Amino acid sequence: MEKPRVLFLCTSNSARSQMAEAILRKYAGEKFEVHSAGLEPMEINPYTLKVLQEVGIDTSGLYAKPLSKYLGNTHFSYLITVCSKAEERCPLFPGMGKRLHWPFEDPAEFRGSEEETLQKFREIRDQIEEHIKSWLKEDDTL
Repeated sequence: MEKPRVLFLCTSNSARSQMAEAILRKYAGEKFEVHSAGLEPMEINPYTLKVLQEVGIDTSGLYAKPLSKYLGNTHFSYLITVCSKAEERCPLFPGMGKRLHWPFEDPAEFRGSEEETLQKFREIRDQIEEHIKSWLKEDDTL
């Protein structure tokens, strides 16, 4: 039986959606096929990789992907937007199941010292992790 597919979407696929992809794989990779994409993908932010690695998450398979990679050729059980811009601009497309919106602050837009920036990325990582853990617990169909 095929695993349900989950797509996390944000604008650049450089921070929040990458974190969500890696974290869901950590907690439920055996239950889901997990992907992420961006409307305007950019390189993954180095702080994203650093904060994931800090908590023992393998980042070797992560890379930025455009939404167009999936449009029209992949069915997703869940499309989860993790930023308001993506929620507003994401088209409806065939093969999309349940659409959810989990808005998180963009840590890449934070301006501060290196340590303050790292702390902001950790904060967002932890928020995403808690949200995913709650989602997995609350929906017994998952």
